[in-house]
Amino acid sequence: MKWVTRERPKIDRVACPWLIRRFVDPNAEFLHVPKENVLKVAQSENAIPYDIVGVELSHDGDLCSFDAIIKKYKIRDVAVLRLAEIVRAADTDTLERSAQAPGLLAITLGLSANFPDDQKMLEIGMILYEALYTWCKSYTEERHGWNPTTTA
Repeated sequence: MKWVTRERPKIDRVACPWLIRRFVDPNAEFLHVPKENVLKVAQSENAIPYDIVGVELSHDGDLCSFDAIIKKYKIRDVAVLRLAEIVRAADTDTLERSAQAPGLLAITLGLSANFPDDQKMLEIGMILYEALYTWCKSYTEERHGWNPTTTA
């Protein structure tokens, strides 16, 4: 299956491909094009458009495209739902809703700045989201409080 969205992906447009490959279509192909060409490319490539105004898999009120994909494909994984809270807060400028959202925003903006090739950025971003998903699944309670003044 092909999917198409705007070029220069950040936050939601990196989270969505991770979610799609992980829970919807492991062989999904992602296209990134100028905003004004998304619908035309969707039609010519028989691709599913996402994260663009006026399509099914996009923002809706306080929810982002990641949420729309979760809903459409009935993803019930608890760690994905936890991850959705982080993605939503980072992508909708409601950073106060998740302690992890500012870090996700910073990292994805940094990745975008360091990787001008959208496919390379997506490849690196997939690793980031897989790691964050693993944290949501198994490590949310783990803390690191090493105190250098204590002896071993």
